[in-house]
Amino acid sequence: MKENTKILYLIPARGGSKGLPKKNIKVLAGKPLIYYSINAALSLTTSENICVSTDSPEIKKVAEEFNIDVPFLRPDMLASDSATTEDVILHALDFYKRKGVSYDFVVLLQPTSPLRKSTHIKEALSLIKPGVELIVSVKETDSNPYYVLFQENDSGVLEKSKKGIFTRRQDCPIVYELNGAIYVIRTKDLLEKGYQNLKMIKYLMDKEDSVDIDDVLDFNLAEILMNSSK
Repeated sequence: MKENTKILYLIPARGGSKGLPKKNIKVLAGKPLIYYSINAALSLTTSENICVSTDSPEIKKVAEEFNIDVPFLRPDMLASDSATTEDVILHALDFYKRKGVSYDFVVLLQPTSPLRKSTHIKEALSLIKPGVELIVSVKETDSNPYYVLFQENDSGVLEKSKKGIFTRRQDCPIVYELNGAIYVIRTKDLLEKGYQNLKMIKYLMDKEDSVDIDDVLDFNLAEILMNSSK
């Protein structure tokens, strides 16, 4: 990556959450959940290159307590369940473009990954090279589709699935799943091709650092891991 590469660190934080109400600002190990993503980004850049994209005045206020300027609130059409992450990214890029600021890459940091640290982001950024369009953080999947699985037949009896072709886990090919912690997106390719058409390469993270908070069980697990690390 070139030294003069311009990077926008984008933290998407919608106010609504069905699985865990107000989760983006719920206190985890003494800090609002969104703090951990803000803190990781501040270890890598100045606040002017960090954007918290939210529709919530409450989240905006919390972010500003950590010296992050929240320059806009999302329009209603980007605050619904149907709004995509790509929509949110494009909205932020357009906002800065209208201010005369262009970015080479967007690093998307979801607040729901509090165990992702600045060192992880640095390692992901080190994978940038010519031709790389999208870097995604992954973990090795717990549910390998090549391992023997079972499905229920019409009589309610469990039978081996045809998809599971190995009876020993160690014989299965390694399969990865997105952990939601880090997305490094080349802006030029995003604008030209759209997110779904970008070529992905992986940045592998440990299972312990890959906790993605969706509900109270995830939240409690993250708190246990963070307190034990202290």
